[in-house]
Amino acid sequence: MAKRVTTLFIRDTAINLLAMKGGQVEKWASSPLEPGLVSEGLIVYEDQVADQVKELFKQEKVKMNKVIIGLSGLDSLYRVVTLPELPEEILPEAVRREAQRAIPKPLEEVYFSYQLLPSAKGESRVFLATFPRNLVDALVRTLRKAGVKPYAMDLAPLALCRIPDEPRAIIVNARLAHLDIMVMTDRTPQLIRTLSLPSEAESLEEKLPFIAEEFNRTVAFYNSTHMERSLDSSVPVFVCGDLAETPETWESVVGQGYSVSLLPLPVEPPEGFSSNEFMVNIGLALKELLPEKEEANFSLVNFNALPEAYLPEHFSIARVLIPVGIAVGIGLVVLMGIFVLQNRANIEKLTSQVTIAESRVVQQQSEVTQLRAQVESIKGTADVLHNRLVSLQRARAVMLDDLREIHKLAEGKVSLGTISYGGSSVTVTGSAPDVDDIFGYARDLRSSKDVTGNLRFSSVWIPSITGGGTGFTFSLTK
Repeated sequence: MAKRVTTLFIRDTAINLLAMKGGQVEKWASSPLEPGLVSEGLIVYEDQVADQVKELFKQEKVKMNKVIIGLSGLDSLYRVVTLPELPEEILPEAVRREAQRAIPKPLEEVYFSYQLLPSAKGESRVFLATFPRNLVDALVRTLRKAGVKPYAMDLAPLALCRIPDEPRAIIVNARLAHLDIMVMTDRTPQLIRTLSLPSEAESLEEKLPFIAEEFNRTVAFYNSTHMERSLDSSVPVFVCGDLAETPETWESVVGQGYSVSLLPLPVEPPEGFSSNEFMVNIGLALKELLPEKEEANFSLVNFNALPEAYLPEHFSIARVLIPVGIAVGIGLVVLMGIFVLQNRANIEKLTSQVTIAESRVVQQQSEVTQLRAQVESIKGTADVLHNRLVSLQRARAVMLDDLREIHKLAEGKVSLGTISYGGSSVTVTGSAPDVDDIFGYARDLRSSKDVTGNLRFSSVWIPSITGGGTGFTFSLTK
């Protein structure tokens, strides 16, 4: 029976749902997101996004109990590290120490996952990925609110690397807000760069010079560290995302000499299916549905990045000790019965030993109670710090959304000078051809609404108009 896989990927601008059975796409749907609900991979308004996720599953009649989820890959780091050949039981600690040494962020701020790669004798090659805790925690909280139960997770760049059946390739995934560039060699992602694109450029065409510059920088950096196997014109370049819709621009991005084409689809698309929109979802599904081909060249990297704390069923020592304890207890009862029949003196001796053991148990229970109290205190402090972090991230997203709207409403009416953002108040200066344009801009600001449908500013007033009615100052209150 063909295996069925459901995948979910939440981008800044849309929620993508895809269900596959075997190698066939069964169901797919996309729900656009209002600007600001998700910002740079972080779900800012969890309740509203959860409602949309829940509605999408209900609309497509897809089960929510076993889902593979994708993470954007923003602020994530990837390394291929080489360690001495180590026993399996100490490898996790060795990888943790290497992660602590190799990445610039404290391990308390990130999750990390790894996978052993084929290695020469005497060494262990490890693919290591780290990704922000706050992004993962917000994603899982949102899915739990929606009733979705994830059992596996992957980073979007690694999902895209899983699609081409090529041992060496360069993949360029360009969206309006961010850019992924992945270099594949020996069926392994050797270099992955994920970065935000300039917000002041509104169209993809305006961002092409930046994309071209980053492509050339990535290739040059890789070639400088892999001179024996540099990226030459024989290496295919695959594009996806918004860039896939404009083939006439590809040559300006990668330059002449490279063979550029769409990221190939390893499954047969049904009629009406926009594969480019769901490429990350397809890569997520291929974690379990890779085509069985002789001498296949698909990516070797395929680990579950979902942190252990969020796995549906993670290992518990109690599951092992409880049955063992029951068996031992039964054995002790039988033995004690024999001892009773044989010698009452032994019973008195055992009773004395039990009394000592009970006193030790009472003492240990007291210590456990003290430790629990300390844990609760630390947990309370952690919750406070977490709430502060979420509050700061939400305020940053709101500020960015306000600034975008202030600039957008000014287009064609006024020329902005300075913008001073003070949290609860914003001061805007600028100039306009005549005073009617100034008042028109003020009306637009007063009627502007945020992503929740409420008025963006509680008050908008003009303290001064100078220079014969051409210079102005606005004071906006949140």
